[in-house]
Amino acid sequence: MLSRARSFLSVNARLLERLRFAHLFERGPKEPILLALQAYQNPDGGYGHALEPDLRGPESEPIPVWTALGLLDEIGEVRGPALDRILRWLESAEARGGGIPFVFPTARRSPHAPWWDTGSGRIAGALNPTAGIAAYLYRNKVRSDWLDRNAKWCWDRIERLEKVSPYELRVVLAFLDEAPDRARASRTLGRLQPLVRSSDEITLDAQRTSEGFRPLDFSPEPGTASRSLWTPGEVEGNLDRIAASQGREGGWSVSFPIWTPVTRFEWDGVQTVEMLKVLRANGRLRSK
Repeated sequence: MLSRARSFLSVNARLLERLRFAHLFERGPKEPILLALQAYQNPDGGYGHALEPDLRGPESEPIPVWTALGLLDEIGEVRGPALDRILRWLESAEARGGGIPFVFPTARRSPHAPWWDTGSGRIAGALNPTAGIAAYLYRNKVRSDWLDRNAKWCWDRIERLEKVSPYELRVVLAFLDEAPDRARASRTLGRLQPLVRSSDEITLDAQRTSEGFRPLDFSPEPGTASRSLWTPGEVEGNLDRIAASQGREGGWSVSFPIWTPVTRFEWDGVQTVEMLKVLRANGRLRSK
């Protein structure tokens, strides 16, 4: 499995995913990943330059900042030299009333996927990615005024959720998995469980061939509180599905629309590394 994935990434993926694979699965150094990630960071501390493949422009945007924190978390470097600049950018990007917007109007300056549209009206904070950013900061025990304010903002909105969208749910569950107030997180997960399990956008049955979101998209790591939302059979069935869905060329493909050809290679490289991580975290893959 790993050798096939390596071949796929060597031919198709961007440098960042090739370096991630080498570090995660072949004991490669993490320093080249830090150097590669620096190329995506702007002087204002935010990230752009298609770190999020569907935003092709150089502008600093919220989702790429969330992505960068995830990559830094992956290699144990959230508290490294990039953190101060990221925190300064978060302070500058905070919307009136709290939270970080999903996307800024500056995204219109450059090519982008059609769903990255700010629409009209005031730009407001959004749980996606605010809750995901807060989750990474909590996970790495970062202390900041931004986190204190925006964690309260996240709690207020999460506890008032009456419906769940998959992309928002992904970061909400990450926040609940990492939030220090475990009793409150447990209560909130209990309230959200029927909303999650009744969602038409989440496929619980691993045998169904429909594309879309599945349990391990939200709770990839064992031992997290959000794993309580899924049955053991659902988890194992989806692990079987992931293992069986490695393509002939050795990679995994994303199921969402591709709007310009280069993003197919970039996203499939990302997906391949992520699926290998899920399999290893759940005892389905051995590596060095």
